[in-house]
Amino acid sequence: MDSEKLRKKFLDFFEKNGHKIVPSSSLLPKDLSVLLTTAGMQQFKPYYTGKESPYGKNVASCQKCFRTSDIDEVGDERHLTFFEMLGNFSFGGYFKKEAIELAKKFLDSLKIKIDYVTVFEGDKDTPKDQESAEIWQELGFSEEKGNLKFCNKEENFWGPTGQEGPCGPTTEIYSDGIEIWNIVFNQYYCKDGKMEKLASPGIDTGMGLERLAKVSQKKETIFETDLFEPVIKYLEKISGKKYRDNQRFFRIIADHIRSSVFLIADGILPSNIEQGYILRRVLRRTIRYGKNLNLPRNFLIDLAQLVIQEYGLIYPELKRNQADIITAIQKEEEKFELTLERGLKEFEKLKEITGEKAFDLYQSYGFPFELTEELAKEKGILVDKESFKKSFEKHQEISRAGAEQKFKGGLADHSEKTTKYHTATHLLLAALRQVLGNDVFQKGSNITVERLRFDFSHKEKLTPEQLKKVEELVNQKIGEDLEVKFEEIPLDEARKQGAMGVFGEKYGEVVKVYTIGSFSKEICGGPHVNHTSELGHFKITKEESSSAGVRRIRAILE
Repeated sequence: MDSEKLRKKFLDFFEKNGHKIVPSSSLLPKDLSVLLTTAGMQQFKPYYTGKESPYGKNVASCQKCFRTSDIDEVGDERHLTFFEMLGNFSFGGYFKKEAIELAKKFLDSLKIKIDYVTVFEGDKDTPKDQESAEIWQELGFSEEKGNLKFCNKEENFWGPTGQEGPCGPTTEIYSDGIEIWNIVFNQYYCKDGKMEKLASPGIDTGMGLERLAKVSQKKETIFETDLFEPVIKYLEKISGKKYRDNQRFFRIIADHIRSSVFLIADGILPSNIEQGYILRRVLRRTIRYGKNLNLPRNFLIDLAQLVIQEYGLIYPELKRNQADIITAIQKEEEKFELTLERGLKEFEKLKEITGEKAFDLYQSYGFPFELTEELAKEKGILVDKESFKKSFEKHQEISRAGAEQKFKGGLADHSEKTTKYHTATHLLLAALRQVLGNDVFQKGSNITVERLRFDFSHKEKLTPEQLKKVEELVNQKIGEDLEVKFEEIPLDEARKQGAMGVFGEKYGEVVKVYTIGSFSKEICGGPHVNHTSELGHFKITKEESSSAGVRRIRAILE
């Protein structure tokens, strides 16, 4: 069965079994304790701990996911950075018996044979999951038959995502030699390493579409499925080489171009920090392996368009943001191409690679440390990571010293006028998120005594109606004369409270959090007015594109 039908069959099955189908959330998560969306349950996290779900108690989705932990493993038979996770979830609606029976029933409908299942064996902190074992026994599985196995916490206990959250024992389903479905029984809430029982336990399941396709389509690996076939065939065509002879290179390029397209579609751009750094790393890794295959310049553009064509109907944001995706990839390819060959020549001259040399390759040729490490590994050379870190930190200290006169937050000075404009950016960000949604994040600002300039993540030009709503909302909050307060708290606590911050900003362990009524909460260095009524009247003078996936607003206070 092709992947499109598998995706639909899964969602249709759970809809018929009383689940509300919820669209995939962005790869940029609302949960600031994680960089990217790594699991289907992340958008539903609050509903496991008492918050009422607007979708009802039982939902299902096909979620876009990205896992950075697997970047170095991509190239083997089963690891990916980007994947689609099919999942069904319940927030107090049903528990172990129904979850296991539904999974078995769905796989039976696809005529997929289960090789064996695993169940949590228990440890000193958490009891053995005897209930799940008994449910599987009723369905014909047992230790005696060899198709039921008890495993330790590392294998059969999941969560939480981020620093705290729901977690619990799991049961995993294996077919054709691989794990295809993981069913998590969220019985506990983990905080500061301690587990407390949840008042209302829930279900969180995840099944990778790519693995399901491999089993259903009876392919040797996920890369032979129809999800990768178009890219693999195109790579054979433009390289003049066979996939079977160059599997690792083909697989890395096929995975990384897909993940890059999806990251950019969700507003992430190549940079040297956080999500942008991950994107830059996978793009530059793709370019480097393209060199190994002697692929033509700008080969990424054709591959990106192929991915957009293949996935555009399922994920319309790809087609909607096609121009931004192509522009971002083209810019990064051109930027890296300029230095890649020179950097590789410099690398080949090295007999040993100290941390200082690795940093020089990073600073002079744009080589992410991981690329240098990978190249060195191929030559059988080790790189001193600690020494690299020291060189990098020394460079940061010099950069910070040179920037001491520049005030955080893009202010030209500390005058009364710039202080007002700076406070207005807090109101503007909160208003933009209220009007456009929680995928909006600050990407930069520049403030003078005459105006403010504010950059934020958003893929489309704002309509006149949206601009009017934002402007009216800011002025409404100014008119309410809200008090502007601040407190100094640990960074982790600030994030838990939902305080907004600039991604990539290097905060200390203790931060200032400025709160404006119940409307805005941000990690910020100041300065700010005491009451919003001091700002006057807020007026947007221009809205324009800043770069791919980033919009810019210019505004004045009258």
